[in-house]
Amino acid sequence: MSDVRPMQDTAPPADTANRAFAPAKLNLFLHVTGRRPDGYHLLDSLVAFADCGDVLRARDAADLSLTIGGPFAAGLAADSDNLVLRAANALATQAGVPAHARLELEKHLPVAAGIGGGSADAAATLRLLIRLWRIAPDPTALEQLALRLGADVPACLASRPVRMAGVGEHLAPAPALPECFVLLVNPGVPVATKAVFQARTGPFSPPAHLPEGWPDAATMAAGLATLTNDLESPARSLCPVVGDVLASIAAQPGCLLARMSGSGATCFGLFASLEAARQAAGATNRPGWWVWAGALRQN
Repeated sequence: MSDVRPMQDTAPPADTANRAFAPAKLNLFLHVTGRRPDGYHLLDSLVAFADCGDVLRARDAADLSLTIGGPFAAGLAADSDNLVLRAANALATQAGVPAHARLELEKHLPVAAGIGGGSADAAATLRLLIRLWRIAPDPTALEQLALRLGADVPACLASRPVRMAGVGEHLAPAPALPECFVLLVNPGVPVATKAVFQARTGPFSPPAHLPEGWPDAATMAAGLATLTNDLESPARSLCPVVGDVLASIAAQPGCLLARMSGSGATCFGLFASLEAARQAAGATNRPGWWVWAGALRQN
């Protein structure tokens, strides 16, 4: 599926009483810092979000249901294992309210792509149903619920730049991000997160030292270039096309940094201008690749 998507002329849809935006998550760096006795890996990552994403809508109903549409609807099933329904049922159980809502997911992000699509959808479900059901969950209990749904869900629930550590449960304020534009490219090949972690070898990385902020995109990219995504090498071993995507992005004029996000296979490039990012989107498009260019969200 060839899909070049420039940033919209208008802002992404704002959350309302019956609609929530689920933006794509980017790991600007990702260090694997250790491993717990239960096998879960410990991470250190700077998480940010792009101005593209899925859209979730909800209406009152006599029961709980989910319909899925949009360009990537075919990659998901509206069954009990879907993160949207799991989030809805978990929230209803915790709040002691009936799980009644008609949910509609408009799927614009590729599935199993390293940009937190399912996690962002689950987080948007929580934000949306809290409003629809008029409940006020305890913040700590809500964060714990989000973590049970997935390691990225707490960061996606915050839906703003954060420093993420542990297995996703430790969130801290991110450095101040400058105006920056981003190119996202996914080669149309899903990558299983579990398989990437299993393929990782070598020593663990130390936590990163970050400044309070960066004055501009070039300075930020230079600082991030001294850090890594520790999952890139195992992802490339499982999905060699990741290397092709990274090379294509890095070759574009104005690209300040090319890196894989999460466990892949989506990669991103950072740019100082929207025009450069849009031109790069056109130049990197290939049959079967999903390509998007637009803004990196600052808050």
